[in-house]
Amino acid sequence: MDDLKFVQACVKGDKQSWNEFLSRYSRLIYNYIYSVLAVKGYNLAVEQIEDIFQEIFYSLIKDNYKKLATYQGRNGCSLASWLRQVTINFTIDYLRKLKPMVSIDVEVEPGFSLKDILKDLSADAVEFLSDQDRRKTLQECVDLLDSGEQYFMELFLNQGLSLEQIREYLKINRGAVDMRKGRIFQKLQDCFKKKGFKLDFLK
Repeated sequence: MDDLKFVQACVKGDKQSWNEFLSRYSRLIYNYIYSVLAVKGYNLAVEQIEDIFQEIFYSLIKDNYKKLATYQGRNGCSLASWLRQVTINFTIDYLRKLKPMVSIDVEVEPGFSLKDILKDLSADAVEFLSDQDRRKTLQECVDLLDSGEQYFMELFLNQGLSLEQIREYLKINRGAVDMRKGRIFQKLQDCFKKKGFKLDFLK
């Protein structure tokens, strides 16, 4: 039985298929949770990890398996890969409630932090903005990114992984990594332009 038919059987309430789902993917989801925590440097209590796990499963089955039913297996996407992304997004959202995703004080390279990006603002604008205002503006733009994009920023900026390391971690090709980076940075640039600023660093 292929992944799509397997999921459809689960959604229809087939108990044998659902038991197989639990047996086959429970450990996989735990591993993905631990991977996110390791990358982000979190050491959560066992109870918290169990909460994440249970909430992920609840999100899949609530409203008659509405979330699980969205799996379509398009473009050769396996169920394991789809669950991996669901788990990553959910775990990131959980951690975001604990503290901000991206610190603007983190150094992108020695002696250069996200905060330094703001030095590219026009001189006139800087005169009218306090440091707190600039921080708020940057954080607002980062918050507009979806959870997957914020996770990429976390890996690239906070964790300091190279694009090649990110490629290996996310199990995607280098071209996809470069495209994702370009798309995210363009979103940040567009956000700042709308607010009357520019971010020459994000190229």
